[in-house]
Amino acid sequence: MSQNPNSSSRPLQPLPVPSMPIPPSEITGTSTGTTQEMTQQVATPTKNVPNMPQNGQIYAPRPPQNRAPSQAASPQTPPRPGRAPNQPTLEHLIRMAFDRGYSDVHLGVGEQPRMRDRGEMIILNYPEIDINTFYSWLREILGEEEILRFKKDLEFDGATQYEFARVRINIFESLRGPGMVLRLIPLKILTVEQLGLPAVFRNVCDVHKGLILITGPTGSGKSTTLAAMVDYINKEHAKHIITIEDPIEFVHQSRRSLIKQKEVGIHTHEFDNALKASLREDPDIILVGEMRDKSTVNTALKAAQTGHLVMGTLHTNSAVKTLERILTLYTAEERESMRVAIAESLVCIISQGLCRTTDSKRTAFHDILVNTETVKDYICSGKNDEIIELMRDGEYDGMITTNQSLFNLYQEGRISDEVALEMSPVPNEMAMMLRGRI
Repeated sequence: MSQNPNSSSRPLQPLPVPSMPIPPSEITGTSTGTTQEMTQQVATPTKNVPNMPQNGQIYAPRPPQNRAPSQAASPQTPPRPGRAPNQPTLEHLIRMAFDRGYSDVHLGVGEQPRMRDRGEMIILNYPEIDINTFYSWLREILGEEEILRFKKDLEFDGATQYEFARVRINIFESLRGPGMVLRLIPLKILTVEQLGLPAVFRNVCDVHKGLILITGPTGSGKSTTLAAMVDYINKEHAKHIITIEDPIEFVHQSRRSLIKQKEVGIHTHEFDNALKASLREDPDIILVGEMRDKSTVNTALKAAQTGHLVMGTLHTNSAVKTLERILTLYTAEERESMRVAIAESLVCIISQGLCRTTDSKRTAFHDILVNTETVKDYICSGKNDEIIELMRDGEYDGMITTNQSLFNLYQEGRISDEVALEMSPVPNEMAMMLRGRI
């Protein structure tokens, strides 16, 4: 969505904070962006916490852990005084975001607290955050060791857990001072059906070996989609599933399948090391949180070629761009052999984005390439234009282009023509589709 600098204020009533005055509750919309949100279904807060994490049930809050500290010099001890009396607790802010279905909480020294609501950044009418308040909030979710690690490394990634939500944490330094972004992750894993995903998502989950890639920009719902696919396999097939994530977002309980989840920095040091080790752990399915480098791609392809189903993510915007992105990791001399390796291993590429619907919710659109025999030939010969044409005509195999997906949503009345044009990678083609010329 485009930014609207003149957007008017919208009322937001913060939840009452015990023993603390609540400032006036007015907010203003300031900008737009992406969100992990794919539906308006929000998990019901869990009252009784079990001994083991389950779908919709999770451990009580505990400080997250992270990778081993770097060998930097010991930092100065961070400020110790507590938060300002007119600021809420961090848990209060997270609870407020959860209750209203917001996806992210943005907090930084010298800035007012903000939250993201379906892509729109909104400002809470609390005072600017001072350094003591910021470190008071950190101490709600981190131990002193983790805070000192952040001071040394100048960044921190992790996750923490409440009865009502799981929260992914990113802490960083900036010109104004330290800041953090908290991404709320529903405890309830939504199903493929609840997300309204096409049948091809279930079909590829029934495959026994190969490489499935889920791609899209940050905040496009890749983790939500992958969680739904793993949940489908968990319920329908008796498999051994190993996930390698940074950090773990959705927590799965073994059902028909046995699921082992590993977090980089806690249970393993690197994606590639964990992926190589997992091949000796009798897996059927390996989920790699992100295909970050050449070594990880090589190991993933090897696993796919030796009878495993490998699922991974990339930050690319279309199926064809995903192929191009993988090949850029290799030298010109290596690319021909890599095309063959990809063609032989690939099951499908699903690129995903999110757009605002006519009822002010958000929905996913897709660019889907399924690896048929013809697609294999085109991948080997580098005929990307022909692949796109095949995707336009490949509805029977479950293929679709981004423009076709957006146009279908428009025809269903779920998105406006303005949104279809805005999100289209080829606006001229979309304009012709909207005019009925294609």
